[in-house]
Amino acid sequence: MASIFTKIVNGEIPSYKIAETEDYYAFLDINPLAAGHTLCIPKKEVDYIFDLDDDTLAGLHLFAKKVAKALETCLPCKRVGVLVIGTEVPHAHIHLIPFQHEAQMAITSIKASISKERMAEIAQQVSTQYETMNT
Repeated sequence: MASIFTKIVNGEIPSYKIAETEDYYAFLDINPLAAGHTLCIPKKEVDYIFDLDDDTLAGLHLFAKKVAKALETCLPCKRVGVLVIGTEVPHAHIHLIPFQHEAQMAITSIKASISKERMAEIAQQVSTQYETMNT
């Protein structure tokens, strides 16, 4: 059975897409810890990040790096933090979280309330920046 992330990649579930390549997909988390909280996933459905083959794992991190650079260009933040928890959805993924304070990186924190309009605005802005930086 396909994970929710595979359904997002396949267009069965809508997302606020940030970036996409042949092998990877990045989209805004719908339960964000901060504005711009993004998930980067391989399109290949593998549950545990350390079960990815070496090339896919390395490629995912390089893809996430490019997405993080676009995020920090578009959103005010001290840094873009990286979390890999891997228990919420059975599909390997990396959380990129633009933060001002380290406490924003706690995955169990109260989620940020961000309107659909602001989510769409962030997705468009970061997606455009990603494309500009990677063409």
